[in-house]
Formats: sequence, C-alpha cells, structure tokens
Amino acid sequence: MDAKVLIESFAEFARSKNVDRPTMIRILEDVFRAMIRKKYETDENFDVTINADKGDLEILRIREIVDDNSEDIWDFDKISLSDAQKIEPDFEVGEEVYEKIELEEFGRRAVMMARQTLIQRIKDLEKDLLFNQYEELVGEIISAEVYQILGREVLLIDGEGNELILPKSEQISKDRFRKGDSVRAIVHKVEMVNGNPKIILSRTSPIFLERLFENEVPEVFDGLITIRKIVREPGERAKVAVESYDDRIDPVGACVGMKGSRIHAIVRELQNENIDVINYTDNLELYVARALSPAKVSSIAADAEKKRLSVYLKPDQVSMAIGKGGFNIRLASRLVGYEIDVFRELSEMEEEDVDLEEFGDEIETWVIDELKKTGLDTAKSVLTLTKEDLLRRTELEEETIDEVFKILRQEFEQ
Repeated sequence: MDAKVLIESFAEFARSKNVDRPTMIRILEDVFRAMIRKKYETDENFDVTINADKGDLEILRIREIVDDNSEDIWDFDKISLSDAQKIEPDFEVGEEVYEKIELEEFGRRAVMMARQTLIQRIKDLEKDLLFNQYEELVGEIISAEVYQILGREVLLIDGEGNELILPKSEQISKDRFRKGDSVRAIVHKVEMVNGNPKIILSRTSPIFLERLFENEVPEVFDGLITIRKIVREPGERAKVAVESYDDRIDPVGACVGMKGSRIHAIVRELQNENIDVINYTDNLELYVARALSPAKVSSIAADAEKKRLSVYLKPDQVSMAIGKGGFNIRLASRLVGYEIDVFRELSEMEEEDVDLEEFGDEIETWVIDELKKTGLDTAKSVLTLTKEDLLRRTELEEETIDEVFKILRQEFEQ
C-alpha cells in the first residue's frame, strides 16, 4: 500500500465520520511520526508534510554535514561528509542534507499497522465527540427510537444511529415500549465505560417534568413564570411549585391552560401522572396548606429546629391529606422541606379521647409511629376502624393489631 492509497482511504473514512480537515491532518502526522520514532528512535529532525486532498506525503530527514573524523558523527541529526556526498557529490561540511524518506522504507508491516492505527484513532475521536456532544445535552429532552428491549433496560438509537440507554430505574412504572416506538426523555448522565461513552436517559427525573413544562407553557420557557421546585412519584403524582414575578400573570392558571389544555399534554406524556401545580409562597403555613391540597387544613404547628410540622385537619380531610398510597403527604413533605405529621382535629365529643402517645409504656413506639403515619393519633380514631382496615392501611401484623385493640379497649372499659 503506497502513501497515496493510505492517505486517501483514511481521508474518506474520516470525512464519513465528520472529522474536520485540521484534525484529520494532525492524526495523520501523529501516526507517521510514530512510525519514524519506531524506526529512527526520534522524529526531532524530520519534517512531515501531508496534503490529504491529493493524498500526497513527504517525509524529509534533515541532518547537518560534519567531517568524517568529527566526534558528533553519531548524533541523530548529523551525517558524515562521505555519506552526504553519496547523496549529492558537491555537499560540504556545515551544510544540511534534506533526504526524502519513502513510505515503503518503513516496511509493509509498519504501513499496515499505521493504517489500523489511523482507523482506531478516528474511532476514538468519534467516541470523544459523541461524549462531548451528549455531555452538553445533559438535562435536555431528546427523542430516540426503541430498537431493543431488555430486562433491565431499553436500548434506543438517536437520529445518527448512536446507542442510548433507558434503564428500568429511569422508566415510569407504566411505561410500555415496543420496537420502533419514539420515546422522549432527558439526557440524565454521560459516562465513559472502558473507553466507550455510555449515554443514560431518564423519564423519572424532576428535570424531565420541568422541561415538559417549558415545552408546553410559553411563559415558563420565556422566564415569566419560574418553577421553584418539583417533587415526583413517577407515574403516580407530582407537585410543582410555581411563581410569577408579574402580578398580571396567574402562574397556576398559565401552567394548567384553558380547560387543562397545557397540563393534559404533560400528563399524557407521563402516563397519566397526577400533577398538582401550586402557587409558591414564603408563608410556610400557606405553602403547606397548598401542598396538602385537596385536603383542607385547619391549623399548623411548626417545630423549625426539628424541621417538623404538626398539621390538624377535620376527620373527613385526613385521608385526602395522606392520599392514595401516602403519595400526597410524602410529596408535600418533600416540597416544603419539613416532615409532616397529620392529626385529626377533635370535636367536643372527642375530647375524652386519649392520645396514642399516652400508651407508650404498653405499645411499642414504632407501632404508634406506624399508626400516626396514617393519621391515627388517638385511641378512639384507631378503635373506629376494623382489623381489616388497619391491615390495609398499615404495615402492622395481625397479632400486633389484636394486641393494640386489646390495650386501647381496656382504657375505655376502665
């Protein structure tokens, strides 16, 4: 393989990978200089000129002519007068010899290795370019096509045929994909694994929901409405706190849209995830009341040091505050940054009731905490339920519930 064929085949391959000309020339020169170093131990006195468009290569070895008896005669950049005159008879001491080195002089094996090295360098460069391209896209929405569904992840390809990964942990639980489906997700992170870029997508990240709002709500995209915080239980429920610095704009109304037109598009993308859009406020009590919507809060007591809130509601509002599967209260806690304990507001008739904390010497603390998680904070509130209700609403064993009922009933029998 001569220089022209080698360079032209490499240049064609490089262009197909969208490698720019200066980078192409730099890679060619690096590889040829590596060949020179392997043969001559150094490339310091060599000049390499490449014209990738024409496939031309010129390698010149530059040496200074010294007398045959000179002590410097063995230096890599020196040549004896007698050897120089074999190249050109009228050379004299002190002149420089520019000797052209043909590619064939390096040997067939070295040339073939150079070809493989060139191809590998382009592939490595392609990996770096892909890594940098997607690193700049982290946090942005992209669309890709499903081409393989595996147990722990879905493999997708982008418009340029690059492989992307959507792990099971980054999929919404209700997501169901088929080969050929177009999927929207954000670029979650980009890693180099064994020299190969690994591009991981996500549909569960709060940032994905934020980008969807930017796509569907022009006021959010333009910065007229700011998303202060997003918390999600992907596929189930999300709470989005929004704020507008323009009094003329209703941030919640703008995000929801006329008859829910804007929010519906987002809900469909997220497999019918319920989205509560909340007007942000610095007033903690008002913010908590909005976060627990649709439940109506009666009063709130805050312990700022412990970052804990005691929220009191009418009995018929407790289950709404907790929400199906406890999603509503968990998300509200994460949104406001406080642990929220829900308590039933007692009526006059219920004032004879006894707080569960009073039974701390008979009922283990973790059992009381489990009951309080579901809004049961007094003895009578527990006794109004059946064993089946408690089995369904708590993580307690049947024997534990029987013991709790026994202790609480004894209190009122006395």
